[in-house]
Amino acid sequence: MGKKIPTTVSFNLPNGTPVVIETGKLATQADGSVVVRIGNTMLFASVVSAKEPREGQSFFPLSVDYQEKFAGAGRIPGNFFRRESKLSDYEVLISRLVDRAIRPLFPDGYMNDTQVILNLLSGEEETLPDAYAALAASAALTLSDIPWKGPISEVRVARIDGNFHINPDKSELERADLDLIVAADLNNIMMVEGEANECQEKDLVDAIKVAHDAIKVQCQAQLDLRAALGDAAKAKREVEEPEQDEEIEKKVEQLAKDKIYQVAKSFLAKHERKDAFEKIAEEVIEYFTNEKGEEYIEEKEGLIKDYLKD
Repeated sequence: MGKKIPTTVSFNLPNGTPVVIETGKLATQADGSVVVRIGNTMLFASVVSAKEPREGQSFFPLSVDYQEKFAGAGRIPGNFFRRESKLSDYEVLISRLVDRAIRPLFPDGYMNDTQVILNLLSGEEETLPDAYAALAASAALTLSDIPWKGPISEVRVARIDGNFHINPDKSELERADLDLIVAADLNNIMMVEGEANECQEKDLVDAIKVAHDAIKVQCQAQLDLRAALGDAAKAKREVEEPEQDEEIEKKVEQLAKDKIYQVAKSFLAKHERKDAFEKIAEEVIEYFTNEKGEEYIEEKEGLIKDYLKD
């Protein structure tokens, strides 16, 4: 059961708007959960991850679902069933913004089913929640025991009347001639997406710098919240290291690196380029088959192909 009084941390946006992150009251059985408050806008995030990967799992099954409930605006769905419908295009795009920012920070070889749920519990017309979704997801992951190299955050940076604004109101954004969503951790830019009206390169770089400065404050707030929770929030699950073989890695690099580079810079058509890469892979597999035998290939073919992709 959740606490009556949650653990909270707060910070201010550059324009003075207070943002509060709280945990410990809702969804306490999830691996991690938070509520992000911006005025009367409340964004809930929960994360769960399986303890073990499914047998034969060959990719990282991460799902991110962002949904704005009708109840968040004080309404009831007006369809026959009185239920929420499938995600809108807007919600799917926000889910992808979060996915692209958090996915690269999971460990190599981590194949456990992982789910991130984001719900808008209440919203104000002037507050755009898409700029806070990644913050909520990152905070939940940071407080969980899921192995993840965060925290990160995302902000919207817009140039309005010649000045850069972080997470501007909806009415202010209508006057912007540059609108970016930037994701980053304390040290590195993870993703940039947006639009502008004939933006100069210098303006783009300046906008990213302004966004990163704001993100650093948000990342530090997440670390402060984790510190407030103590050792329980700092412990992460142990992850089995993926198989490595330096001998195979060096041989694959020797056999394929120059050939792959030549194909990559040759401006071939899509299908021709794909066929060329497949031919290189076949040549590498054929070399190891002749040198080591069929049994060796059956055991190591997956590792060889992984090194080819890298």
